[in-house]
Amino acid sequence: MTILVTGAAGFIGMHVCKELLETGEKVIGLDCLSDYYDISLKNARLSELEPYPNFQLIKADISHEETFTDILGKFVGITKVVHLAAQAGVRYSITHPQSYARSNLMGFLNVLEYCRNLRGLEHLVYASSSSVYGGNRELPYTVGQSVDQPVSLYAATKKSNELMAHSYSHLYRIPTTGLRFFTVYGPWGRPDMAYWSFTEAMLKGDPIKIFNNGDMKRDFTYIDDIVSGILKVLKAVPENKDSEKPPYRIYNIGNHRSEPLMNLVGALEKSLGVKAELEFLPMQKGDVKETFADIGPMQKDVGYQPKTLLEVGIPKFVDWYKSYKKES
Repeated sequence: MTILVTGAAGFIGMHVCKELLETGEKVIGLDCLSDYYDISLKNARLSELEPYPNFQLIKADISHEETFTDILGKFVGITKVVHLAAQAGVRYSITHPQSYARSNLMGFLNVLEYCRNLRGLEHLVYASSSSVYGGNRELPYTVGQSVDQPVSLYAATKKSNELMAHSYSHLYRIPTTGLRFFTVYGPWGRPDMAYWSFTEAMLKGDPIKIFNNGDMKRDFTYIDDIVSGILKVLKAVPENKDSEKPPYRIYNIGNHRSEPLMNLVGALEKSLGVKAELEFLPMQKGDVKETFADIGPMQKDVGYQPKTLLEVGIPKFVDWYKSYKKES
């Protein structure tokens, strides 16, 4: 079996590829290595995958149709697709909206068209986001809640992905599963995320920016738990029997623990041995006060069970960060 993973040089993508390769799967990784953040980090992630003989990297952009027709069209035997490539970031979407239209809308359409024409496709698993819940104030977030009030363009594109996937599942019987990720963190993470930027600032002695005056909560989810959930879902293909109901699912994938932002700061202070200097600021546009994932359906259907507490995961990230910075 061959599995296509888009966004292979990304944070989650690299970890998913590595776990699949460790289990003996053949993986084709696709990534355009965009400059949204330091490309050297993406190349370093890829260096973790290059030793595996069953891994092949394709450098190409998902927003280009020829990526799927001319380049991927030459490959046979791909039975599953894990689509993680996207333009990420809530705040960046305010200043660079066109990037989100290209990657998250046109790019996802190209993925769906590729899957529609892919012989032997068993399952498409794709990344959505907890951002789709927008201004929803009912906690914990459940997949049955309305997500029609996005507060950022990023969230709007991810909700659009879910709608697009549903239409293709309905029209072409493509088994699809969307995963709404909740604040993923850990080794090899993204520099634009709070836990990374806080760590960097604290080690330099710079103040860290605390938005909404610290009155924020997040469902922090460690990368190993995320990868475990993705692989469980990938194996559990939605049923394709009922002609009235498309083989389509949406799950929350989080830690089922909504923790104050200041708990993250405290965990970093303890791990780094540094007292943080805090700069309290108002809420940023497009952000939300709290996230909290109801993961019951995913627990019931595929046995997903996150295990890593913030006070366990943050020291692991800090250890990796120090090692990475020392070597780079």
